[in-house]
Amino acid sequence: MKSFFQKLPRYAAVSAISTSVTLSLLGVMLYRNSIAAGWANVIATAAGTVPSFELNRRWVWAKTSKRSIFKEIVPFCALSFGGLGLSTVAVSLTADWAITARLGPGVITMVALAANVATFGALWVIQYLLLDKVLFGGRSRQRTDHIVAGGADDGAGRPERLAEAA
Repeated sequence: MKSFFQKLPRYAAVSAISTSVTLSLLGVMLYRNSIAAGWANVIATAAGTVPSFELNRRWVWAKTSKRSIFKEIVPFCALSFGGLGLSTVAVSLTADWAITARLGPGVITMVALAANVATFGALWVIQYLLLDKVLFGGRSRQRTDHIVAGGADDGAGRPERLAEAA
């Protein structure tokens, strides 16, 4: 299992990649004024979630087994879309403020992008800990059907195996 210091730089790189995807799409949609700021944030963040999941799972936490919809994908999406909800409120509020202040499209875009980055930046450490301790990095469960019932050990603190106990 990789250590904290081996995973953290990779996690940061994955965050940079997914953030680049998200902010690029969000910036284009906002600058062109093609869609409301909140909806633009939803679309952009959803698009950035796909590479984030795959890169975190495979590259940061080195998971190669079959993906579990209910143990990995659904919790990851719930975590990502929790952040999406908070960032959408922040992007909508800041974009509305910038529009009301009659700022130009470039400034409106920058203010909204800053709101997105600030929101996800605040959640970054929490997400890392949840991914590491709960979703991808939890200790692998070993089969225990070979251990003697009652917790007998071999004198060295190791459980006796059925073959050894027989």
